[in-house]
Amino acid sequence: NQPDGYDADVAKLLAKDLGVKANIVPVTGPNRIPFLLTNKVDVLVASLAITPERSKQVQFSQPYAAATIVLYGKTGANIKSAADLKTARVGVARASTQDVAVTKAAPEGTEIRRFDDDASAMQALISGQVDAIGCSVTVAAQIAKRVPANTFENKFNLLQQAMGIALRPGQDELTKAVNDFVARNTANGELNKLYQKWLGADLPKLQ
Repeated sequence: NQPDGYDADVAKLLAKDLGVKANIVPVTGPNRIPFLLTNKVDVLVASLAITPERSKQVQFSQPYAAATIVLYGKTGANIKSAADLKTARVGVARASTQDVAVTKAAPEGTEIRRFDDDASAMQALISGQVDAIGCSVTVAAQIAKRVPANTFENKFNLLQQAMGIALRPGQDELTKAVNDFVARNTANGELNKLYQKWLGADLPKLQ
């Protein structure tokens, strides 16, 4: 009953690197930054995309991962671009980057259904409650494994985003240590190994 995955493994590697014991605290999309700012966690390794808005609240490390956000829907459904969303029911994880991306791209009047997390949005797509979801290519790959071949497909890319480890503002020394960790483990291939293990792909080139 312990959290596991790419982020959890990166957090454990970071703790080992800093010479401390990792205490992995599960978070949800909406409570990630509040948990950091109220000292419930010290460092946030939680698929948090680096955005100008978030950078006003937290201090980000260099990117340690990246994700491509796609619109993923029924194969054959007539959704080729954002303009086609007007007639579709679109699901997203609430307060996520894909929520922002879909909301920005979709024409006014599009029915956007917001779920608590990616898993709920995924279930809504599989059970036919929505026609498509905004999600990362990783989530799309998970869905493809669970349904018959060619049930769903990537309709179009919404954006590619870099993920950073988030810290409280003013923690310059810790941020420098985290940046050193990211640079070293990107260069030596450790982060790529973890990315391969969990996501079945090479770590995208990070700027």
